[in-house]
Amino acid sequence: MCGIAGFYGSHHVLDAAQLLLRQMIGAITHRGPDAQGFLVDGHAALGHARLSIIDLTQGGQPMATADGSVWLTFNGEIFNYLELRRDLVVRGRRFRTNSDTEVILQLYEEFGADCVERLNGDFAFALWDRKHNRLMLARDRMGVRPLYYATGKAGLFFASEVKALLRVPGIAAEIDPVALDQIFTLWCPLAPRTPFIGISELPPAHVLIATGDQTIVRPYWKLEFPDDVDTALGRNEGAIAEELRELLTDAVRIRLRSDVPVGAYLSGGLDSSIVAAIAKTIVPAQLRTFSVTFESTEFDESAHQQAMTAALGTDHDSTLCTTAEIARIFPAVIRHTERPILRTAPAPLFALSRLVHDKGFKVVLTGEGADEVFAGYDLFKEASIRRFCARQPQSRFRPALLRRLYSYLPGLQGQSQKYLEAFFGRDLDQTEDPLFSHLPRFRTTGSTKIFFSQDLRQSLRGYDALTELRDRLPLSFGRWHPLSQAQYLETSYLLPGYILSSQGDRVAMANTVEGRFPFLDHRVVEFAARIPPSLKLRGLREKHILRQTMQALMPPNIGSRSKQPYRAPDAESFTGASMPAYVGDCLSGAEIKAAGYFNADAVEKLAAKNRRQALTGFRDNAAFVGILSTQLCHREFVRGAEMATPAEALAQAS
Repeated sequence: MCGIAGFYGSHHVLDAAQLLLRQMIGAITHRGPDAQGFLVDGHAALGHARLSIIDLTQGGQPMATADGSVWLTFNGEIFNYLELRRDLVVRGRRFRTNSDTEVILQLYEEFGADCVERLNGDFAFALWDRKHNRLMLARDRMGVRPLYYATGKAGLFFASEVKALLRVPGIAAEIDPVALDQIFTLWCPLAPRTPFIGISELPPAHVLIATGDQTIVRPYWKLEFPDDVDTALGRNEGAIAEELRELLTDAVRIRLRSDVPVGAYLSGGLDSSIVAAIAKTIVPAQLRTFSVTFESTEFDESAHQQAMTAALGTDHDSTLCTTAEIARIFPAVIRHTERPILRTAPAPLFALSRLVHDKGFKVVLTGEGADEVFAGYDLFKEASIRRFCARQPQSRFRPALLRRLYSYLPGLQGQSQKYLEAFFGRDLDQTEDPLFSHLPRFRTTGSTKIFFSQDLRQSLRGYDALTELRDRLPLSFGRWHPLSQAQYLETSYLLPGYILSSQGDRVAMANTVEGRFPFLDHRVVEFAARIPPSLKLRGLREKHILRQTMQALMPPNIGSRSKQPYRAPDAESFTGASMPAYVGDCLSGAEIKAAGYFNADAVEKLAAKNRRQALTGFRDNAAFVGILSTQLCHREFVRGAEMATPAEALAQAS
């Protein structure tokens, strides 16, 4: 895992280009503290900050082909690089290193830009083809690794993180009102949009080809679900389970490839337990596990973590993340997420990756992605029940089923039957809406926008995030099963836009830790998409086929345990005597008015309510965290706290 940066365009003055490149890489050295490498070659410049994991001695970057005509700077891992290497050797190719980086270079020489279709990995890379004056940017299918780009005075600039682009003269951070609206509705911007005007994100499963003055961005893979779900695989449940077991085992096996030790996160839930259990069968004497715990029983899963570590016999470490710790590290979390967020959930994962780093590990396996791929979220069950209610909208009994989904939410359990009927009964006449499964979430999240300032509202007149999302859906979407539609929305938008970014790559790489996700192996994702929905969601039992497939590896109390989503204390983390001074400063009337995003009077009432520890419900908690994180983004980026002195000489380059 690494950090990459560079640019492409008009011919650059050598000294100025090297200075700028070093400044860009210097902004992201946390991603790769082991070594740095630079190439300035006429119209292109590539930089690299290395975290050494594969071929520790010969895998330095940027790396070139034998004749020096193609250069690569690469962030990530290619998990099937050994198989690809064998195939390339059969084709007559010879290798100088044992790295997966060289495999990409040689694949490109064989197949051109289509080489990405053969890669099984988590990656973002930039490839400079000198002979064809071509820069190629590419990002992995699921969006695990980030890649941003912007156009500056001297051409196209790219980097693993926005903070590197802010080193470029002429590129400055300005919050995009539409992106803010999307975050306060959908939880994340819709790629290629980012929180900052003029800075784009290369979407997952896309390549960018820049040649001369022409830039093309195109997809090379897309998630598809079958129209006829019941016959898509043409096999019985036992056969499906057997193939799934083989795929998952191989996905874990190839993600254990490393020249440094590999650990595993263990939350106490089904998904991370499955990954750790499979890994333990492959490396029985080497697996180390890590977890985060909380003070409150509402969030803490330590009992389940202990049960799983006892069953596996792993050497285990955990870190207790208090509310005071969440508040203390929150500015650092926002500095790395580089975007406003609505929950504090990334903060404990930031603390967990710090523990992993302190224990001397660079790589961990996680269970991320299983809920999206195998229908594990309560939202999927909720949507099914709401469709059930829509068939008899006057029923007083059907909405009561929803209470069973949220046993871990004390606030919901305390609500009356009338409340349940009113809240979940809305939009039951909109079952044909492609966003039906997510309307309650989007409606509830969108209610946080009551805190927007009048100026921000005015700038958003006529814009609707849900309309844009509907317009982006594939033409085949309407033919899919309702569960497949809901899975697509989670997997294609929230997963890369928030889960893999703010809760994944950004907080892990802040502490120089690489996460690997077996459930997001594209072979597993494609196979799972063809599994009949009735085998993924059976009644109110989520991830049925996954449980059946892996039950032999699971202790009964883990294998049969209902989903408890990972959460952390939100607004309550910013109350009491230990509340850091920055909270009051960021939410002060002066700073709120100066930034201009929110209504200062409304924010003051919200903050006062939180000081009384009286905030309840999703809306107020999400609004508080969202406003605070937006203000921190404004401080860190818009006001220039992250910007270093630019390489002024580059501005003079022709």
